[in-house]
Amino acid sequence: MLSNDKDATSPLHLRVREALTARISDGRYQAGERLPSEHMLCKMFDVSRITVRKALADLDRVGAIERIHGKGTFVARPKAFQVVTPLQGFSEAMTPLGHEVRNQLRGFRYFSATPDLANRLRLESDAQVAEVSRIRFLDDQPISFEVTYVAAALGRQLASADLVTRDLFDIFETDLGRAPGHAQIAIDASIADANLADILVVPVGAPLLNVERHVFDKEGEPLALERLLLRSDRFQYRLRIDRLSNTVA
Repeated sequence: MLSNDKDATSPLHLRVREALTARISDGRYQAGERLPSEHMLCKMFDVSRITVRKALADLDRVGAIERIHGKGTFVARPKAFQVVTPLQGFSEAMTPLGHEVRNQLRGFRYFSATPDLANRLRLESDAQVAEVSRIRFLDDQPISFEVTYVAAALGRQLASADLVTRDLFDIFETDLGRAPGHAQIAIDASIADANLADILVVPVGAPLLNVERHVFDKEGEPLALERLLLRSDRFQYRLRIDRLSNTVA
C-alpha cells in the first residue's frame, strides 16, 4: 500500500511510479528482474489496473523498464556505451567492458559509386565501390545495423577476411596495412522502418541512433564511409568536452 506522506495529494499513478522507482534505485528490483504482474501491483499498492498501467507507461517512456510481449515487464539493464574518443572499433571498445560481440554478415556487393560517395572516398565518378552490411550483436542481442562503403580494390581484400568475428578497423590495420587515423562523425536521430524493425528486433517506429562515420587513414586518405543504425534503448555514445581556458561568457 502507498504510504501517507507529504505527496499523498499527488495523482495515484505518480505515487505508484515513484514507489517503483525507489524500489529499483535501492536494489529491491534488480536490473533484468521481472516486476510483479499488473494484478499483483494493484494488490500491492491498493490501486486500480488503470493506475498501474499509467505508472508503468511512465517508467517505460523514460527507459526504466522494458516490456517483452508474452514474458512480462522487466527492470531495464543499464545501456551499453562507447566513448566517442579515441577512435575504436565496436569489439575493441566493448570487449574490455565485459561484453560479448559477434557479427552477422547480411550482404557484400559492388556497385558504381554515386557522385557523393565517389567524392567522399576521393574516387573517379564512375568508380566501383564495395558495400559491406552487417548486424552487430552485443551479448546476443542485436544492437546495430552497419553499412560500410570502401573502394572496390579495398573491398576485394576485405572479401577474404573474417567479417564475422573481427572489427573492420582491425582488418584495415592488421591485414591491409591501412591503420585508421581519424574520423568525422555525425550523430542524428532516426526511426525503425519495417526492415530495420525486423533486423534489430524492435517495434516499427522505435527510435534509433543514426551515425555516419567518415574514416581516414593515418596519411589522411579516405578509408571508409560507415552508416550505423543503433538501438537507442540499448546503446549510447559518451563524449567528454573540455572548456577552453580563454572562453569568455
